Amino acid sequence: MLRFLTAGESHGQALSVIVEGLPAGLRITEEDFQRDLGRRRLGYGRGPRMRFEVDQLRILGGVRHGRTLGGPVSVEIANTEWPKWVEEMNPAPGLPSKQLTAPRPGHADLAGMQKYGFDDARDVLERASARETAARVVAGVLAKALLKTIGVDVLSHVVGLGDVIASSDSRPLPSDLDAIDASEVRCFHEADEAAMIAAIKAAAKAGDSLGGVAEVLAYNVPVGLGSHVHWDRKIDGLLAQALMSIQAIKAVELGEGINVAARRGSDAHDAITFDSGEAVTAGGYVRETARAGGIEGGMTSGALLVARLYMKPLASLNKPVLATVDVASKEATVSFKERTDVTAVPAMGVVAEAMTALVLASEAQRKFGGDSVAEFTRNHESYVAHLGETVSGPTA
Repeated sequence: MLRFLTAGESHGQALSVIVEGLPAGLRITEEDFQRDLGRRRLGYGRGPRMRFEVDQLRILGGVRHGRTLGGPVSVEIANTEWPKWVEEMNPAPGLPSKQLTAPRPGHADLAGMQKYGFDDARDVLERASARETAARVVAGVLAKALLKTIGVDVLSHVVGLGDVIASSDSRPLPSDLDAIDASEVRCFHEADEAAMIAAIKAAAKAGDSLGGVAEVLAYNVPVGLGSHVHWDRKIDGLLAQALMSIQAIKAVELGEGINVAARRGSDAHDAITFDSGEAVTAGGYVRETARAGGIEGGMTSGALLVARLYMKPLASLNKPVLATVDVASKEATVSFKERTDVTAVPAMGVVAEAMTALVLASEAQRKFGGDSVAEFTRNHESYVAHLGETVSGPTA
């Protein structure tokens, strides 16, 4: 299994992440990390902080000459704005110059202050900030690299922004990722891009924010990741937890999970056919539709894995309109303003790729094992080669 742990605060000196459970021999470089960190900063409607902050990254351990060593991989992402925040975020004993006592609705501020007994919202918001997702993206790069060794590709695209919904249900292929990233809103459907940008401009003019929907796709996922025998190992449960843990996500849908609830059973499932020349990762068994999102009974089916994430409009606004209470005076006021985005939906898709890849890579490592990449891929090849024989009929 893969495990990862992030540490650090939004305006602290650095974020860091440790990823444990990777096999030895996985090729990785700083450029691989920087590529996805750069993708995380993409998107029309992002705030000025995306221009100010450059992800200065250092691999601190677990990698030598471009290959993992089999031990934990440690990576640091420095905060280039740290000199501006030394007084407020200094770990040494002292006091900040200002306390934030008007918690923002829609954030972790008030509940966190009550839970931990803080009188300053910054003690909560710094860790709750979506800046933490930069560390997740770094972990996701490692997971994607491991999945790539067995032919699995993970990508995302925006299918809804505000009230603008993609006009086509066609899905991109891995080869379309560069074109998606070239879009200012990471939308695969070029006809909808202008309407999405117009919606962002209108919200920005009003000092408001927009949510939206991103779809994550995983191609060539082998059948059998996850489990039908343990509730806490069901792959749909693991994915739902991982994706719901992303800041501002309020709903996760697997396949056509929302729409199939209103259908009859005869029109809600994925029929199975057999073609020995197709669906290598599923032993030749083919599902022409993706209503179940590539998951049946808590396990991957070998079909296209599909998940959608629904992000709420960001609660930090460029106009102070959200009513709150000053925790010191108990008087009504409006929430304070931090630098914010109009929308972060395009970036959310990149984070969702990382979390999806981490779940799949962890279950792939559990399934195929191996202390080295060579052993991991060899075990996968053997499993796939024998898939067609596993349900060939009764034996004496």
